[in-house]
Amino acid sequence: MSTALQKYELSKPALAAITSDTQNELYVAALLELEKQPRLSAEDRKYANVLAVLIESYEKVNFPIPSVSPVEVLAELIDANNLRQKDLAPIFGSESIVSEVLSGKRELNRQQIEKLSQRFAVSPAVFFPATKTAAR
Repeated sequence: MSTALQKYELSKPALAAITSDTQNELYVAALLELEKQPRLSAEDRKYANVLAVLIESYEKVNFPIPSVSPVEVLAELIDANNLRQKDLAPIFGSESIVSEVLSGKRELNRQQIEKLSQRFAVSPAVFFPATKTAAR
């Protein structure tokens, strides 16, 4: 084989579009194994990137993440952290404001979003309503 062709030879199996949950699980396992390595060769990094793109593409179609409102996100975070409304009163100013936000009578403001994102260690973006972007 010529040296020019050897440059493009893979030492790992060639990847293909994911067509089943089983294949997806195998690709995820392979990616996790690569991520455990302290150092990756340039070829391994490229391979991991291709795995990630294939996994993301398959999962976006087959396991879509539902769009949820900021209130639903907040309610889930409260539940997941075993909190009560009164636990968030310092962030909102009072329990009644927490209640109004959770019931949809009041929207979150910028300061509340900043404090909530710090409190729960999440991106502030999770507290903004999902908007549909126009097709380009």
